[in-house]
Amino acid sequence: MVKHQEIADYSVLADINYPADIRKLNNAELCKLAQEIRRLIISTVASSGGHLASSLGTVELTLALHYVFNTPLDKIVWDVGHQAYTHKIITGRKDVFSTLRQRGGISGFPRREESPYDAFNVGHSGTSISVAAGFAEANSLKGIPRKIVAVIGDGSMTTGMAFEGLNWAGDRNKDLIIVLNDNEMSISPNVGAMSSYLNRMMTGHTVTKLKADIKNFLKSIPGIGDQIVKFSQQIEESVKTFVVPGALFEELGFTYVGPLEGHTLERLIANFENIRDLSGPVLVHIITKKGKGYKFAEEKPLNYHGISSFNIETGQPITSSSGLPSYTDIFGRTIVRLAQNDSRIVAITAAMCDGTGLDQFCQEFPGRFYDVGIAEQHAVTFAASLAVEGFIPVVAIYSTFLQRSYDQILHDVCLQNLPVVFALDRAGIVGEDGATHQGLFDFAYLRSIPNIIVMAPKDENELQHMLKTAVNCRQPVSVRYPRGKGTGVNLDHDLQTLAIGKGEVLREGTDLAIVAIGVTVYPALAAAERLASEGINIKVINARFVKPLDAELLSQTATAIKKIITVEENMLQGGFGSAILEMLAEKNITGVQVKRLGIPDEFVEHATQAELRKKYGLDEDGIVRAIREMLT
Repeated sequence: MVKHQEIADYSVLADINYPADIRKLNNAELCKLAQEIRRLIISTVASSGGHLASSLGTVELTLALHYVFNTPLDKIVWDVGHQAYTHKIITGRKDVFSTLRQRGGISGFPRREESPYDAFNVGHSGTSISVAAGFAEANSLKGIPRKIVAVIGDGSMTTGMAFEGLNWAGDRNKDLIIVLNDNEMSISPNVGAMSSYLNRMMTGHTVTKLKADIKNFLKSIPGIGDQIVKFSQQIEESVKTFVVPGALFEELGFTYVGPLEGHTLERLIANFENIRDLSGPVLVHIITKKGKGYKFAEEKPLNYHGISSFNIETGQPITSSSGLPSYTDIFGRTIVRLAQNDSRIVAITAAMCDGTGLDQFCQEFPGRFYDVGIAEQHAVTFAASLAVEGFIPVVAIYSTFLQRSYDQILHDVCLQNLPVVFALDRAGIVGEDGATHQGLFDFAYLRSIPNIIVMAPKDENELQHMLKTAVNCRQPVSVRYPRGKGTGVNLDHDLQTLAIGKGEVLREGTDLAIVAIGVTVYPALAAAERLASEGINIKVINARFVKPLDAELLSQTATAIKKIITVEENMLQGGFGSAILEMLAEKNITGVQVKRLGIPDEFVEHATQAELRKKYGLDEDGIVRAIREMLT
C-alpha cells in the first residue's frame, strides 16, 4: 500500500492539493507532475487493484482540463470514471488515494459525496453527454457563465444514450464542450503535431472572428448572399469529410476540433484555452494511449483495464494459489461445449468478450459470436430477432449492466416468449467497484416479468447443468453466477438437464429450515452443520430456482417445520425471500415464521466481498446468528 508519508517523495506532487496549485506550474513542472502521478497510480493500483490502463491514458488530458478551466465552478463530467484517477489525486484526495476502493476509503469512480469537484456520480457508460447537456441548460436558466466539459471514451460513444445526448445537445446550441478520448486510433507524432498546430490556429480568436466576419459579409450581398454562404459551407463540409472524421459531429450541430495528440501538455493547454472561448456546442477529439507510461499496460491494455493487485516489475497479477477456475471460466468452457453440439447456439456480449469468458467461443466460432459494443439494449433485441429465426442466443452481460436493457427483456424477449438465455456474470456482491456495479437487483427486476425462468447455481458444477438446461428449455431464461473462484467441487463430465422449478434437499432437519439460493447455499449448509453439534437440527434446501419456485417442496417444509430462513445475495425488496412469502400467501399457509436474509433497502458501498458478506450477515457466522435469534 502507498503510505501517506510517501507522498513527500514526489517533488512536485507533494505540493499539489487542488487544481489552483497546478495553475502555478510551468510546462516543465507540469510534465514532471504527470510522471509522478503515473507513478502514484501504478503503485496504488498494484497494491489494491483498480482500473489502471484507462487512467494512465488520461493524465495529461486531466491536468490540461483543470489547468485551463476554473473547476469546480466549471464542471467536468467523467464517463465512465475509469479514467478519473488523476482527477481524484489533484482534487483534494491525494493523501487518501492509498485507500482507493477499500472499505471506508475513496471510491474508484467519481462521487459527489466525496468532493465538489465530482460533478456527477457515474459508473455505467454513456451518461456524460446527457449530464453535461443538463448542466448547460441549468447555466442558461440560472444565468451562470460557467463552462461544462464532458469527457467520454470512444467505447462509451457506442452507447445509444450518447447519441441521444449528442442529438439533443447539438440542437439546443448551448455552450458545451465534449472531449472524445479516443485511445484506439493510431496517430503518428508528426501528424499529431501538425493536427495540433492547425487546430490551435483554427480555434484562435483571430481566425474565428475572421470566419464570422466573412460569413456576415457574404450574407450582406443583395440577392445572392445567402446562396454564396450555403455554397461555401457545402464546400467546407466536403473538405472536412475528406480530411477529418468530424463531419458527423458537425452535422449534429457541434464545432469539431481534432484530432489532437493527447500526451503533450503544452499543446493541449493551448488548444483548450482557445476552445474555452468558443460559443455553442464543441466536440474535441483527443488521441490518447491506454496504459501510457507503464509498458505492460501499453502492450496489453485490456489486461490492465480492471485488474487485481500485481507485481510492478513483472506486470503479473498477485493471485492466490488455489488454482480454482472462476465461474466465468466455467461458463466460457461450458458454452463452447454446448455450441459444439448445437449449431443454433450463438453468443452475444456488450464490449465484454474477455470479461464474460467468451474469448474461447469467439476463437472457435467467430461466425457465431457478436460483440455489439457498449449497447446492452441493442444486444437484447438483436438476440430476440435471432431467436425468432430459430437460433438460441446466449447473452452474456454483467448483472449490473443488464439493468440497462430492462424494457427490451420485457417487451422484445419475454412478451414473445423467445428462447434467449441471459448469462448474468458478477451477480450478487461484486466488491470493490462499489454501488454502481453490485449485481444485487436481478432477482427482483427479472422475476416480475412473465415467461422468464430465473435460476442460480450453488456451485460451478451446477452452473454447467443450468446452462445445459437453459439452452434446452425453449423460453427466456436467466442464469446468474458470482464474481470470483468456484468452490472446488468436482465437475461432472456429462451435462444434465435439470427439472424446471425443482429444488434439492441438502440436509434434513426438524427445528428450522434454511432455503438458500446461489452462493449462499454453502454458507447455509456450513451453519447448519455447526449447529448440529449443539443438537440443533436444521433442514437446508438449495432452491435452485427463483422462478418458478418449488412450491410443493416449500409448502411441505413450511407446513411441517413452521420456521424458515431465506438467504440470498440480492435486495430483499422483491427478491427471492419475497417470492417465498408470496407463495405462502397464495397457498394460504399460515402460522409460519419467516426471516429473510439479504441486502436491506440501501446501496452497497465498496469493500471486499468477504467484508460485505460479513456486514450483511450472509456468511456462515451471520446465518448462525440469525438461526439462534429465531430459535430463541
